[in-house]
Amino acid sequence: MSLWYPNLRLEALPDKLVAVLGAFAAHGGEAKVYSATVWPVSWNETPVFERVYGRMIVGLEPGQAPGVEPRLAVEEAMELLHEDYAYEFQIGWNLWELETGPEAQRAVGGRTQDSGPKATTGPHSTHPPDGGFAQGGLSTSFAAQSAATSAQDDNPKTDAQDDDPRTDAEDESEATRLDARWARGPRLVRVTGYGPLFDEGTYEQDGHIRIDFGSDAPFLEEDVDLSEVGARHVAENVRQLVELTAGVEKASGATARLLWSELGESLAQRLAARLGMEN
Repeated sequence: MSLWYPNLRLEALPDKLVAVLGAFAAHGGEAKVYSATVWPVSWNETPVFERVYGRMIVGLEPGQAPGVEPRLAVEEAMELLHEDYAYEFQIGWNLWELETGPEAQRAVGGRTQDSGPKATTGPHSTHPPDGGFAQGGLSTSFAAQSAATSAQDDNPKTDAQDDDPRTDAEDESEATRLDARWARGPRLVRVTGYGPLFDEGTYEQDGHIRIDFGSDAPFLEEDVDLSEVGARHVAENVRQLVELTAGVEKASGATARLLWSELGESLAQRLAARLGMEN
């Protein structure tokens, strides 16, 4: 999502970023910032500042989440304002996602083995985009253990099963469906504020502030047939997206916003079609 503000001066950008980041906690997101990165001139340059607050877990009180308050992260990253810098922050946002096959099988005690949120960097990232929202993005979800597969492995095949005309591909497809689990967990969202001269004035197209939500899969799941449960989870994700975008716009005082997809299609129409909405 791109956000624009009328006659925005660089000195006012930090307050706008704090307002945007602060809106996440009220709409399915986390209250603290995971990381901050400052890019000079363009995405091709080496960051001049980079800090991952999510790893600062020493000394936390019981129940206290790692990370840092949005205002503190913004103040530290933007201590020196430059017109040709971009200021990127990552924050957690919880969505329902569909975990299938080996990913679901690797779940341990209700969480995947790699249970912490994965950091992403700017559009130059060497990670392949997931497709969908601007520049894709990585996500980490919690998953439940797959008991169905282990139960099947304990049962020897009967003669009738050996004569099953299904192909190996069909068997594999069925096993994948059986392993599928809907789980709600955090993904990292990138919130970037642009100086007016960064990357030859990229703010004109991308907005003074851009929010990169990552892959559009949790909002569409176009490759799977949605059950009643799946449709409900996807609808909940879409509702949360709509509420967050409205909340961010109101909290930061944006006068223009654009929710867009790299695919170049109308995201609103794709969402409506997927959920069977007429308008």
